[in-house]
Amino acid sequence: MQIVVSASGHDLDAPMSQVFGRCPTFLFVDSETLAYKAVPNPAVSAPGGAGVQAAQYIVDQGAQALISGNVGPNAFAVFRAVELPVYACSEGSVRQAVAALIEGRLQRLESATGPSHVGTGRGGGRGRNL
Repeated sequence: MQIVVSASGHDLDAPMSQVFGRCPTFLFVDSETLAYKAVPNPAVSAPGGAGVQAAQYIVDQGAQALISGNVGPNAFAVFRAVELPVYACSEGSVRQAVAALIEGRLQRLESATGPSHVGTGRGGGRGRNL
């Protein structure tokens, strides 16, 4: 399964990013081999709609699951529309997050973790740490 993780670095030992739409990097990780590809988030500098743009990019790349800290409602709506499962993880490295998903220790989200603009300084929302 191809898992995408929002990250603050470029390898499996990078810390998880607490935000989705404006995270610096997406790591695309093969759940069976742990082979990965680090890709700069193409929406990180978008003047608006970063969450939706990042979500559409993830979907277009064929992701089968997402692990992230906070995911806003607009990005979450994109994932829900294509039935892409989103899992919450707010601590640890990308490697630890992928292991937690494989071991069944992450909770699948049923809704966004915060309001629009979480993590940009504009929303004032507080995401849930799961």
